[in-house]
Amino acid sequence: MLIKPSTLWLLGFFEGRLNSIAVNAVNLSRGPVRRKTKEIEGRQDKDLLRRSKRGWMWRQFFLQEEYTGTEHQYIGKLHSDMDRGDGTVMYVLAGEGAGTIFVIDSNSGDLHATRSLDREEKPFYTLRAQVVNKKNGLPLEPETEFTVKLHDINDNEPKFDKEVYTASVPERSHIGTYVTQVTAHDADDEMFGYSAKLAYSISQGHPYFSVEPNTGIIRTALGPSDMDREQREHYQVVIEAKDMAGQRGGLTGTTTVNISLTDVNDNPPRFTQSIYQFSVPEITKVGSLVGRIRAVDADVGRNAEMDYTVVNGDGLDVFDISTDRNTQEGILSLKKPLDYEKKKSYMLQIQVQNTHPDTQFLSMDAKDIANIRVSVEDVDEPPQFEKINYILEVKEDAAVGTVIGSVSAVDPDILRSPVKYSIDRHTDVDRIFGVYAGNGSIFLQRPLDREEFAWHNISVIATEFNNPEQTSRVPVYIRVLDVNDNPPMLASFYETFVCENAKAGQKIQTISAVDPDDPVGGHRFLFSLAPESSVRANFSVRDNGDNTAGIFTRRTGFGRMHKSTHLVAVVISDGHIPMQSSTGTLTIRVCTCDRDGNMEMCNAEALSSTTGLSTGALVAILLCILILLLIVVLFAALKRQKKKEPLIISKEDVRDNVVSYNDEGGGEEDTQAFDIGALRHPEVMEESKLRRDILPPESLYPPPPLRRTMVPSRGNADVRDFINQRVQENDGNPTAPPYDSLATYAYEGNGSVAESLSSLGSVSSEGEQDYNYLSEWGPRFRKLADMYESNHSTS
Repeated sequence: MLIKPSTLWLLGFFEGRLNSIAVNAVNLSRGPVRRKTKEIEGRQDKDLLRRSKRGWMWRQFFLQEEYTGTEHQYIGKLHSDMDRGDGTVMYVLAGEGAGTIFVIDSNSGDLHATRSLDREEKPFYTLRAQVVNKKNGLPLEPETEFTVKLHDINDNEPKFDKEVYTASVPERSHIGTYVTQVTAHDADDEMFGYSAKLAYSISQGHPYFSVEPNTGIIRTALGPSDMDREQREHYQVVIEAKDMAGQRGGLTGTTTVNISLTDVNDNPPRFTQSIYQFSVPEITKVGSLVGRIRAVDADVGRNAEMDYTVVNGDGLDVFDISTDRNTQEGILSLKKPLDYEKKKSYMLQIQVQNTHPDTQFLSMDAKDIANIRVSVEDVDEPPQFEKINYILEVKEDAAVGTVIGSVSAVDPDILRSPVKYSIDRHTDVDRIFGVYAGNGSIFLQRPLDREEFAWHNISVIATEFNNPEQTSRVPVYIRVLDVNDNPPMLASFYETFVCENAKAGQKIQTISAVDPDDPVGGHRFLFSLAPESSVRANFSVRDNGDNTAGIFTRRTGFGRMHKSTHLVAVVISDGHIPMQSSTGTLTIRVCTCDRDGNMEMCNAEALSSTTGLSTGALVAILLCILILLLIVVLFAALKRQKKKEPLIISKEDVRDNVVSYNDEGGGEEDTQAFDIGALRHPEVMEESKLRRDILPPESLYPPPPLRRTMVPSRGNADVRDFINQRVQENDGNPTAPPYDSLATYAYEGNGSVAESLSSLGSVSSEGEQDYNYLSEWGPRFRKLADMYESNHSTS
């Protein structure tokens, strides 16, 4: 480091002694020194270096950490060549902790630490020192940097990575088997002394485990026979880490290691008892549980899984055993039905062994044996049929009372209780069959028909006499055998035509037959022309031998106008014993045909049958029409029965309410003007009652005589006569309507106390009127009087 001729000196204090800490002190000569420089692009001159006065160079002070004194700790002394002792210079300190942690005497250059420092918190500090003129504060030389490094002491104990370690090792492990490794760290300086040099030791866990001093690896310390999980499974080991390489005076840290022994399959299963006893009712169903047996294994988990097998005994084929994987118990179950009357007890030998044996610890023969005795309990069993089902056959023509067959059941118990039989009528609703209660013989109660039911499935019930609750049933399938009791018939309704120009021997139709019977060898139908047939000279029937026959012409030419239809009677027989036969009729119509035999014209019946709609289609159309007519009739009937809501719903039959809305009526004498009952129910109006609003026929009423009444008038005589004549005609005509005529407005009737009820005159009246007289007219006008009185009072 080059500095000005004025030089700064540094004195340091280390480990209680004053040491000169100026490092690499160089005594500089005063003479000039010439240095070579690089020649640059032909430059011939050389630079001369000026030699300046060089001072001391230093790097660091040393300070002991964790100082416990009461005064400031002395670090060292700074001194400059510029300081001549006359008090004109001043030392200035800057950098990390300057003025707080570190202080300097500005006059003497003494450097002190104000407080105790921790190397583990900060191992060194970098500071800068400078000498300035005390008067003007100008620097007398450049700043110089130095370091204060803390000297380590053993003030930190070792610390482990974990407070508690967890490890495991298999049981039966050999000595020295690796378990786990623990690691500790010391915060002290590893480069200085033995403060951070650690040594591991075991303080708890002897004699089962050991630890390597340098690495902290924990190993087993005992042999396989001493490390048995079934004897002891968990261990707690305490490991110590001591600094100063384990020497006396070092600091110690500890940790706990929880070690568990893992299981190996070193124990075979053992039965908890040598003999097991069970009892089971003889009616127990196959697959049911008989009992449970238990074996124990000191191992756990997969090593404790076991298998049970039946290895010997007289019930090898009757019982089976399996393992309950949840409880590791043996489940004994029934493999075949039991019968107390045949065998009352069984002996079984059961073996148990591990499912996953480990040959390293156990041999393959590590098994255990136990005996099981199973007693069969006697119960009152229902009767047992000899067969699980019965198949019987009977001919369909068998007579009522014929025995078809029999069923048999016995009581399996020792007492051999008698058995009675009956038929489950839910399976024979028509009561076609019966059974004799004593011997189980099934007989016929009603005639059979194979063509209706070829099979009958019934159930027969067997019941003990001594205990009716003990019942059993068996299905009985009865096959009805066929008897030739139905004659063959034509397969369909045959209707064909023959051409007028047909030749003899021409085939016009092929027919076939059907028979509901079912003979063993199949049907064999025979066809022939009926002896009484009237068309023997015109047509013939030829049997084809394959249950069909052909209809052929026997002459040439047929006259449509002479005879348009021929009926051919065909006899069909089945050829079985007893032979059954029937006669079918074939309709043949005569039609005009072309040269190729195609029909051109035929009578209406034949044409409709061949080219028109079929009979089924016509029937369907007629049914649709009938249904539509029924719907229309029903709709009309519902419409007539529908009631209309009355215009006025009132407790009183007030006619004037109706009349007042459309006319003034014909006065009080016009009692037949309106009938409120007829208005509400017009369909029940009496036909004998005459209507006053239409003109009746002239034959009902004779024309009334004309009455001419002369009324003095000052008007035109012709008009007066005309009006009088019309008034007389209407007054004397009982059929005149009560409105829309001159009579309606000219005459209101005789003897009316109320005079006119029209509101035309009352509108112009300004005087008050008294309507109390309305209440005197009877109940029909009382409501009207109340209305007028209320309106009058409110106005």
